[in-house]
Amino acid sequence: MTDTLLTEAVWPSALQGSPLQGTLFRFATAGSVDDGKSTLVGRLLHDSKAILADQLDAVTRTSSERGFGGAAGGIDFALLTDGLRAEREQGITIDVAYRYFATAHRSFILADCPGHVQYTRNMVTGATTADAVVVLIDARKGVLEQTRRHLSVLALLRVQHVIVAVNKIDLLGYDEAAYTEVAADVRAVTAELGLGAVHVIPVSALVGDNVVDRSPHTPWYHGPSLLELLETLPLVDEIESETRAFRLPVQLVLRPQGAVVVPEEDAPRYRDYRAYAGQVASGTLRVGDTVTVSPGGGSTVVTGIDFAGAELDLAFAPQSVALRLRDDLDIARGAVIAAAGTLPPQVKELTAALFWLDARPLAAGARVLVKFGTSTIQAIVPEITGRRSLDTLAIETADRLEVNDIGQATVRLASALPLETYAENRRSGAFLVIHPQDGATLAAGIVLAAGGAS
Repeated sequence: MTDTLLTEAVWPSALQGSPLQGTLFRFATAGSVDDGKSTLVGRLLHDSKAILADQLDAVTRTSSERGFGGAAGGIDFALLTDGLRAEREQGITIDVAYRYFATAHRSFILADCPGHVQYTRNMVTGATTADAVVVLIDARKGVLEQTRRHLSVLALLRVQHVIVAVNKIDLLGYDEAAYTEVAADVRAVTAELGLGAVHVIPVSALVGDNVVDRSPHTPWYHGPSLLELLETLPLVDEIESETRAFRLPVQLVLRPQGAVVVPEEDAPRYRDYRAYAGQVASGTLRVGDTVTVSPGGGSTVVTGIDFAGAELDLAFAPQSVALRLRDDLDIARGAVIAAAGTLPPQVKELTAALFWLDARPLAAGARVLVKFGTSTIQAIVPEITGRRSLDTLAIETADRLEVNDIGQATVRLASALPLETYAENRRSGAFLVIHPQDGATLAAGIVLAAGGAS
């Protein structure tokens, strides 16, 4: 079986040669309990020479004390990522563990997510900002309910690149037929979910087959190793800088007060500076471009872009910049600066998919806070329209959502916003649901449809 390798990164021609081009790739791991996620991550770090000598010595000593040996050369690779004491004692991953490493081709931020059902919310956290997610499957067990849950989450989150690592292939004697059967089941599920192209790789995290280097034990597999694939996949920010309209949620209005000394003048004068700071959510912007501001709908022209003490001619996602505008408009935290003519109509009602993360269930009529970008407003959930079945992947009737449920609901906002669907813009179409009294994060949500224009 030959898997297609996507190697052509889509990078705006205006950004060619940028110091940010292709340098930082975010990916996460997911999968069921005991599928070998932490071992895979540890093997990836070890074989890519991303482990410091003293850390490796400490892990080797601990592994020896616990009687670990065999094919891994006496190293329990899971110890490289399972940092909590409870994780090491139980041999499981509980919280998201972030690791940073680099190769000659790219730098990485890796989120090792837990596999237990009760920690699905942690997996959602790790996947929301990922360019790619590696889903592990035990070759002996095949596709499980938790696998379907994770793939369903990735489909709703529209994760750009999904990689399925069929792990422990060594325990099946590197049997091609066993791999082919699991790969066929994976593609059947991902086709139902509309995930599109999914990369399936046979690996052994314990031995290292097809993790960093291609394995001689799988001559029937003609695709890349896991690391080779991660080094060549295009970044989400690359794609969205090219294909999405400019969006910048305003985080802070910069209005410094103080005197500045001009050498050729006798007395200091007060600076006249006003800028609007935030992180570019999508698209690109040049000095001289016309932008629209919401709320208010006013239009103006960008006269300057400031970035880390320097002036730029071009801004793009995910840079954090400060924009100077030609006109004095009423702009505060929570406003959105967008490319002229690209903002959708303002609406007060939306249909959303909710990843319910809190132990307290959601019932119709609940009053909550909703956070879009830098804007937090009051809202009510007048109706719960369904819950996704992880057996059939269909939406079933439901009148409440429990922890780890993936449901659909209607959300009514107290103030109108120019909402975009998640399919149109991953960052602008995502939001958080917050408890109005204690501030706890209740759910992660994505906009499926916007309506009820004000």
